[in-house]
Formats: sequence, C-alpha cells, structure tokens
Amino acid sequence: MSASLSAESILTFVGAGNMAEALVHGIIQAKLLQPRCLRVTDTDRRRLDHFQATFGVTGFERNVDGVRGAQVVVLAVKPQVIADVLKDIGTKLAPSTLVVSIAAGITTHRLQQQLPAGMRVVRVMPNMPALAGAGVSVYCPGKQATEADAQLVESLFQSVGVVVRLDEKHLDAVTALSGSGPAYVFFLAEFMMQAGYEMGLDHATAKTLTLGTIRGAARLLEEMGQEPEELRRRVTSKGGTTAAALEVLEAGRVKEMFIKAIRAAQKRSRELSEGMVDG
Repeated sequence: MSASLSAESILTFVGAGNMAEALVHGIIQAKLLQPRCLRVTDTDRRRLDHFQATFGVTGFERNVDGVRGAQVVVLAVKPQVIADVLKDIGTKLAPSTLVVSIAAGITTHRLQQQLPAGMRVVRVMPNMPALAGAGVSVYCPGKQATEADAQLVESLFQSVGVVVRLDEKHLDAVTALSGSGPAYVFFLAEFMMQAGYEMGLDHATAKTLTLGTIRGAARLLEEMGQEPEELRRRVTSKGGTTAAALEVLEAGRVKEMFIKAIRAAQKRSRELSEGMVDG
C-alpha cells in the first residue's frame, strides 16, 4: 500500500526539534495538511507547548501515543537514539504507515531491520536552511517504498526548499556536503565578521557587509550559470587586493584542509551508517 495525503491524514513527527518545526511550518504554509492533522512527540513539555501555541499542533510526551493511527511518521531524532525509538513504536505502527527518517547516517536497511517486516521507509537528509524555507533535502526510498511514497516525500520537503532524489550510496557524501554545509558557511561568515571588527568596523556594519556579500555571491553563482572557479578568476585582478587575500589562503592550504574537513564529515556519516557510534 502506498502513502497519500487526504484532508484527514495524520502525520506525526517523533522529535520536536528545529527540523520538525521547519517542516510543520512549511507543511501548514503550503496547505498540505491542516494543523489538526499534525502531531509531534517529545519528552520536553516546553517544546510541545511551543508547537501547540505557535502552530496549533497536538503534542504527546509518549511516542506510542503520537504515532497511533498516523499515515506518515517522520523520525526527527538523533541517530544515537533511533534504535530505542524504533523499538518503542515499531509494533504500534499500522502496516500501511510510511516511515520517513531524517536521522543522519541511518540507512534504510537498518530502519527496515528494526521495523516490522514489510514496512515502507524513506530516508531524507535535509539541512538547516529549511528553517528559512531555503533548505536542500536529498532523499532515497527504501526497497519497499513506492513511487507514490517518493512523490509524497518530495511534496513534504519541497515545502521547505529544494528536493533532490539520489541513490542511497551517495547519502554519506550528501550529509557531509549539504547536511553539514551550512555550518561551513557560518564558519566563513564568523571570520569575515571578525576580520571586519579587527579592521575597525562596528558589529552591525561588519554583519551587514558579510551577509550581503555571501548572499550576493550565492545569487551570482546561481543566476550567471558559470563555475565558481571562473567567477573567482573574474573578481581577482593580478596584483590586486583579492589576489593578495587568495595568496594567503593558498599558502595556508585552505582548499586542501576544507576538502579534508568535508571528507571527515563523510567518514562520520559512514560510521553512523555502519552502527559504529554508540548512543
């Protein structure tokens, strides 16, 4: 049986964190479901109260209460606790329930092993800009999932940004590149702003210039359709200020270290996938 959303479908988020909040907001804004059809579960009563007050969504402190009768269940918990969560809710899910996991590094195979036989699962790797409706989400259906399930997941995550479908073998790389990627941009912004302070700019000015520059550069990359290397060459005049800055970065092997860092994130995702990280 395939999942589809009707006006009375129940969708439950197990875990009331930031990504669940982003998706609840996006789903309601896109009018995919009414608030009465959405549920969240969490041990933190304050988070449940926040969802109720902000979105009109019902909260449950016990996972088993929240998933009962749900057509779709989104696992929005940390990978270290996914096994305990599945053990808790597995027998309470209807055979027709679609399980969607956004837990980093947890494969569809592992999910299916810990759920009742025949359960349909889809794995998704979203990222933090979903909070601003500008996320990038990559998904892969499990072996039991149908095309209708895939289309449903696309519609849910399109409510918070761009959606890409890939083979699961690429998900560790995706986690390292786009899943963790916003932190790399925040890291860059942090040090651009620090440099601004050290050169005498006040906090507000340094922040405005940094954010505007990052926003503008991303827009230029998107709209001009040129490779980043070409745009970098176009902005770098021989003997100029940009060239002076890039010479320092190259001398510090920043490119090499940056790629090494992203590969470290990929390795960590693989460790999670292989169950090598304890909860």
